[in-house]
Amino acid sequence: MSRDNTKEIHIGDKVIGGGNPILIQSMTNTKTDDVESTVEQINKLSKAGCDIIRCAVPNMEAAKALSDIKKRIDIPLVADIHFDYRLALAAIENGADKIRINPGNIGSTDRIKAVVDAAKEKNIPIRVGVNSGSLEKEIVEKNGGVTAEGIVESAIDKVRIIEDLGYDNLVVSIKSSDVLMCVKAHELISQEINYPLHVGITESGTIISGNIKSSIGLGLILNQGIGDTIRVSLTGDPLEEIKSAKLILRTLGLRKGGIEVVSCPTCGRTQIDLISLANEVENMVADIPLNIKVAVMGCVVNGPGEAKEADIGIAGGINEGLIIKKGEVIKKVPEDQLINELRLELLNWKD
Repeated sequence: MSRDNTKEIHIGDKVIGGGNPILIQSMTNTKTDDVESTVEQINKLSKAGCDIIRCAVPNMEAAKALSDIKKRIDIPLVADIHFDYRLALAAIENGADKIRINPGNIGSTDRIKAVVDAAKEKNIPIRVGVNSGSLEKEIVEKNGGVTAEGIVESAIDKVRIIEDLGYDNLVVSIKSSDVLMCVKAHELISQEINYPLHVGITESGTIISGNIKSSIGLGLILNQGIGDTIRVSLTGDPLEEIKSAKLILRTLGLRKGGIEVVSCPTCGRTQIDLISLANEVENMVADIPLNIKVAVMGCVVNGPGEAKEADIGIAGGINEGLIIKKGEVIKKVPEDQLINELRLELLNWKD
């Protein structure tokens, strides 16, 4: 089932599925019952481009904190629940826009029904999450190990449990740290159900390994027309997840807007600290609402030529640099003024 044909689901004021734009999610790493820290982090993530935020709800204090958090944020909040169905009920009562559960670890059918009934009363979606690391023993044994087929079987089984309780306001998430297994599982499940899919590579790792795994996995899945929301799971600052997710979507042509920064890989001709400069430019342009390409080049030999494909660029020399617009040098400035001059050009941008 391609994303154009998945069921439309409302999460707060956002809509996913049915061909709506793919939305970016992240998860807070603060203690949810620390309302100040959690709100501060969510608002930073929202400003960076996060569309939906998920918070862990490991105890009743966290569940009750959702009410205060909700009043001070502007994006939908998903409550992440494991094991204790009472926490799911409390999260719903305190205003969660969606809850994430694995029916397999919630307990008896009566407990699952209590959660489903509460969600139904408030008409909030349930995200059914299945992780390759927590597959049922009998499914693992039947398939001779952890497989894509087993992940899909487990997920569909959980979906049917909730459907049988009379609810179909669902989002499905199937995750694995094995990239190619995860890709295959998404290909299989997209043929079996029409619910929106939240896509991510779980436990993908640190900034470098996590970005590579997520880029390959999400790229292969999204490029087939599968997936309605995404998260780039990284061991690090959640802000990095948002930056990576936006870039993945833009690279695949699935999201427009935002400045794209390109830079050369440095060489022996480089006369400036290009690595720091490129990172500084990337951070500097994050809040500028233009849909253009900015080039950061390390030398004045090839800089103007290589920057021709960009709308604007800078090229470094010895203690100075060039501002290049549409392939033409428009200004020469001292090195320590390059960033400020570039920002001024962008803030006063005219095609």
